[in-house]
Amino acid sequence: MGDKSLNVLAFDMGASNGRAILGKYDGNQIELEVLHKFPNGPERLNGELYWDILRLFHEIKTGLHKAENQTDSNLVSLAIDTWGVDYGLLDKNDNLLSNPYHYRDSRTDGMVEEVFGKVPKEKVYQQTGIQTIQLNTLFQLYADLKYRPWILNNASTLLFTPDLLNFFLTGEKFNEYTISSTSQFFNPKKNEWVSVILEELGIPTRILQQIVYPGERIGKLLDDIKEECGIKEELTVIAVGSHDTASAVAATPFEKRENSVFLSSGTWSLLGMELDSPLINEKTLEENFTNELGVARKVRFLKNISGLWLIQECKRCWARDGLELSYAEISEAATKARPFIFRLNPDDPRFLNPTDMPATIKEYCKETGQEVPEDYGEMARGIYESLAFSYKDVIEKLENLTDRKIETINMVGGGIQAEILCQFTANITGKRVLTGPVEATAMGNIITQLMALGEIADLEEGRELVRRSIELKEFLPES
Repeated sequence: MGDKSLNVLAFDMGASNGRAILGKYDGNQIELEVLHKFPNGPERLNGELYWDILRLFHEIKTGLHKAENQTDSNLVSLAIDTWGVDYGLLDKNDNLLSNPYHYRDSRTDGMVEEVFGKVPKEKVYQQTGIQTIQLNTLFQLYADLKYRPWILNNASTLLFTPDLLNFFLTGEKFNEYTISSTSQFFNPKKNEWVSVILEELGIPTRILQQIVYPGERIGKLLDDIKEECGIKEELTVIAVGSHDTASAVAATPFEKRENSVFLSSGTWSLLGMELDSPLINEKTLEENFTNELGVARKVRFLKNISGLWLIQECKRCWARDGLELSYAEISEAATKARPFIFRLNPDDPRFLNPTDMPATIKEYCKETGQEVPEDYGEMARGIYESLAFSYKDVIEKLENLTDRKIETINMVGGGIQAEILCQFTANITGKRVLTGPVEATAMGNIITQLMALGEIADLEEGRELVRRSIELKEFLPES
C-alpha cells in the first residue's frame, strides 16, 4: 500500500447525468468530491435518438481543467465508465463516421426477430450468455447493416462509448472487457469475440479491437488535451470496469457474497449475483438471464429491469405540464398514497421510450383492468411497488437457478436515495436490504484505478476500503 495520499479522477457517465468525481485516497479511506456535474440524455434529430458525444467530451475536458485547478491536486490517473451497448464507428483515418445512436432509438424495432431468423437464439445465447434485449449492440449493428450499410462498409473500428472517449483522450484504440461483454457477441467463457455470429449476419469483424482488462493502463493524455486543460504532469488513463454496472458491483460491500444479491439502482435496476464463472444453460436462457463480465474477471449474473427511468420520465412530463416536483416531494407523496392500487411490468416495451409516461401508465392500467392512479403520489407509489415486486420475482428465480438462499440485498447507486423504494423492497421481498454506497460506480472506478497503481492488492481489499469509507444503512421487512 502506498505511503502518501494521492488523487484519482473518475468520470461516471450515466444515462441521465455525468460527473467528474475526485477520489482522495489517504491509505485508509477514500473521500469523494464531485468536481463537475452535467446533464446527459438523448438528442432527437429527425425522429431519431443520438448521443451528443462531442458535448460529453467537452464536459470531460471541463472536469479535467477543474481537477487540475484543485489546490491539493496530486492527480495521477483518470478513468471513464458509461452505460453499455452503444458505440461509435471510425473510418480508416480514425474519423468518427456519425453521432452514436442512443440505445432507446426505435431503429432496432423488429431486429431481434430478423437476427434470430438468421442465427438461432439458442446458438447466440450458448456462445454469449447475454439476455435478449433489442437495444443490445448485436441488434444495433444489424440495424446499421439494414438501414445504413454504407457506414459499415466504411468502418474500420468499433469503439464502445467509454472506449471512444478514451480514444479521444489518448489516441489508443481498445475494447474494454466489461463493456464488450454487453454487446451479445463476446464469449464470457473464452474471453474472446464470437466472430462467427457477426459473419453469419454479414457484419464485418474487422471493426473489433483488442481487449483491454480492468486495471490495465490504456495510455497517457495527448499533448493537445493537456495543453487545452492546463494539465502539467503526466496523467495515466486507466481501464476500469468501464460498464458502469461493472464498477458499481466492484464497489458493493458484500458480507456473504454467496448469499447476497446486488441491486444497482438508477435509471435501470440491475439485479443479480456475482459469480466466479458464467452460468449458461437451458434454464438461464428460458429466464433470459445475462452473464456480463466484471472487475477481477468476475461474472455479473443478472437481470436488467427498467428502473427509476419510470419516475424520471413522469417527473419530466409533470414539469412540462407545469408541475415542478423534487424527487423528495415525489417520495413523500408516494408514502402517503394508497397502497397497491396497480402493478405494472416495468419491462413492457411500451415503457421503453414513450412521449408521455404518466399517460402511458394510465392507459396500461385501463387495459389491464386495474385502478387508474388519480395523482402523482399514487402514480409514484405504484411504480415503486411494481419495481419491488419485480425484484422479488427476479430473486426467486436467482435462488432457483443458483440453488442458493438469498439473505441480503445490497442496494447501491443513486436510487438508494429514494428510501421509500429501499423499504418497499425489504417489505415485498421479505429480505434484509443494506444500502450504500450512493456513488457505487465512482467508487468502483476509483478502487480499480488504485489496484492498477499498486495502492491496493485486489478486489476484496478494495471492498474493505469501501466499507471503511462509507456508512451503510439497513432496512428490514416491516410487518
